[in-house]
Amino acid sequence: MDFAIWSTLVGALLIVMALGSTVLARLPLSTAMLYLAVGMAVSPMGFGLLSTDLGTDTVLLEHLTEVVVLVSLFTAGLKLSPGLTDRSWLLPMRLALTSMVLTAGAITAVGYYLLNLPIGAAVLLGGILAPTDPVLASDVQVHKPGDRDRLRFALTGEGGLNDGTAFPFVMLGLGLLGLHDIGAGGWRWAVVDVAWATAAGLGVGTVLGLAVGRLVLYLRRQHKEAVGLDDFLALGLIGLSYGVAMLVHGYGFLAVFAAGVALRHLEQSQSRSAGAAPNESLQVAARAAADPDTSIADAAAVHPRHAPAYMTQAVLGFNQQLERIGEVAVVITIGALLWAVQWKHAVWWFVPLLLLVIRPAAVALGLSGSQSSANQRWLIGWFGIRGIGSLYYLMYAINHGLAPALVDVMTALTLSVVVTSIVVHGISVTPMMAAYERRVGARR
Repeated sequence: MDFAIWSTLVGALLIVMALGSTVLARLPLSTAMLYLAVGMAVSPMGFGLLSTDLGTDTVLLEHLTEVVVLVSLFTAGLKLSPGLTDRSWLLPMRLALTSMVLTAGAITAVGYYLLNLPIGAAVLLGGILAPTDPVLASDVQVHKPGDRDRLRFALTGEGGLNDGTAFPFVMLGLGLLGLHDIGAGGWRWAVVDVAWATAAGLGVGTVLGLAVGRLVLYLRRQHKEAVGLDDFLALGLIGLSYGVAMLVHGYGFLAVFAAGVALRHLEQSQSRSAGAAPNESLQVAARAAADPDTSIADAAAVHPRHAPAYMTQAVLGFNQQLERIGEVAVVITIGALLWAVQWKHAVWWFVPLLLLVIRPAAVALGLSGSQSSANQRWLIGWFGIRGIGSLYYLMYAINHGLAPALVDVMTALTLSVVVTSIVVHGISVTPMMAAYERRVGARR
């Protein structure tokens, strides 16, 4: 497509979104639904301005989705303000481990027994579709640091954790298909792909998040240096955490999420040790970041009490903007890809089975006996949004040698779930979350 046409289209879309964002927030529509419609309109299904093809663009699609998921994972980690020892973490941990494993196992069983997939492809399908999406789920996630609502915290933490915990299933599926070495009896998969890669990813992200954060705060507080360019700090920490984790054969997704969590945890501990009142520094940092007078922001950045909160707020603000831009690019691309999908391989009964039966059942079992209310468990079960993360895992599998016949089947199954999720969750999120907020407000 001619660059001038592409520039005009994207520019007009961004302006429309900027002007209509407040109206859209009140409607039963999500931004992802509009981006998907635009992608379909510019594809060969519509005006033919953009053509995305799995035969030639899988490497580009893998890296595009990878970058957007990384930014979203880091953002999710920064939003989670309760300390790591807080009981609030029990819900996302149970979702990312118990419910995740149950979901992947159920999808595997359906793929093998009902869809007649080879066992390796069935396991791979489970790894692709089990994780919830941290990018498209922003409307049901924590909106600001300090929000301790169990529903939003659980969905945010789950989206951050299970994009990493899904990787072992993807690697096992590829191994069973002969595309990855899992060792005799699966020993290498258990030791390297599960135990080591998970621990290394979490460890690298935590260490680097704390180390970089401490260095920045030391330079700002003690020497009034390293002020400004917080966007570089955000991108640098994402790239460093991901790169180091991959170099030591850890999961980069988990590393980036852990780096965001560690940075937020550092902010809290440093603010408390400096004597800042609860939420005082966050309020000061938010006002300083919004003030057009840069001298006020610079003063907050080096203030002994407020420097930690200002650093994390500045990084979070930049990442949230970057996440929105990434969502535009990827969801338009998904819409532009639909024309090339072999829809004859789609099994449409599988979509409601996953979204209405498997996901809610896995959540109910995973959160059984927890402190969450029945209404919260029901909403968590419904908002198991599938999206960009699933597309990334699909592209990853294709680029690692997935057979062409399986590519067509897996693509149709994956995108049928993703597109349906974008539409049904996009329609339901505004009214359902508004009703939930009213109910919570009434109890308070």
